[in-house]
Amino acid sequence: MSVKKKPLVVVTRKLPDSIETRMRELFDARLNLDDTPMTPEQIAEAARTADVLVPTVTDMIREDVINQPDCKLKMIANFGNGVDNIDVAAAHARGITVTNTPKVLTEDTADMTMALILAVPRRLIEGASILTEGRQHWAGWSPTWMLGHRIGGKRLGIVGMGRIGQAVARRARAFGLQIHYHNRRPVAPMIAEELGATYWESLDQMLARMDIISVNCPHTPATYHLLSARRLKLIRKEAYVVNTARGEVIDEDTLIKLIEAGDIGGAALDVYEHEPAVNPKLVRLAKAGKVTLLPHMGSATIEGRVEMGEKVIINIRTFLDAHKPPDRVLPSML
Repeated sequence: MSVKKKPLVVVTRKLPDSIETRMRELFDARLNLDDTPMTPEQIAEAARTADVLVPTVTDMIREDVINQPDCKLKMIANFGNGVDNIDVAAAHARGITVTNTPKVLTEDTADMTMALILAVPRRLIEGASILTEGRQHWAGWSPTWMLGHRIGGKRLGIVGMGRIGQAVARRARAFGLQIHYHNRRPVAPMIAEELGATYWESLDQMLARMDIISVNCPHTPATYHLLSARRLKLIRKEAYVVNTARGEVIDEDTLIKLIEAGDIGGAALDVYEHEPAVNPKLVRLAKAGKVTLLPHMGSATIEGRVEMGEKVIINIRTFLDAHKPPDRVLPSML
């Protein structure tokens, strides 16, 4: 009696141990145990040999990879909420199913966004560095030293009121912030009432009136440099920008220039336009206490990563069983 051959699944980065173990049980899984990022050539080779590719948000699966004459892929099961690293239209045209891992990162990303909303006005990183880096002797408490700003009563403008934007709004409202948002369309009246949220059809008008701007929209062709040079110049001098979405949504060079000139109060960033490279000017601004920088760790919880892996496995198994995967992504959805 012949044994049915398991499909070859190539995983581009190291995943939680429990997920890798389960993948080996279910599939002919080729894992990346040392977590070294795959080169474009290695990704192209994987597309020529694997039935299913499991990339992460830093792996670029572009048209040239998908349209190789000998591309063998039947499915791209992205380990990530976004799919801006994949040419979904090219995959769809070739009959390759694309899936992602939505919903599981909402709370983790919203927690980090709220932490960054607090970090800049209260000078948290700047204060901590005084004790840990030894550059300055701390003489003790003083009435006028390390003064920041309270956030209660301030206006928060959320760019993108999807699941993460709404989760940020719930947290921010508990801190006494006034909730404003711009989205492609207003949220349901029940949600707006729950959040006490004011909808702005014009992003320009909202940006010009907010104390804090939080970017929570996905990166798509329509949102590339959504906060363009022109729009960034609308932001008030005392305001600051928080980005835990994608670096490409903001014109980073202009943001830096405006902060350097004192035309924007500051920024708190977890993502960058040219990751993994971080603009040295941003690092200098961080050392000056003007910005807070984190290394793309907004969704970095053990629970979140395991849930992402479980979604990847469910999507693959559903597809291999000839059913529609629950998290299938189509070009019309983007």
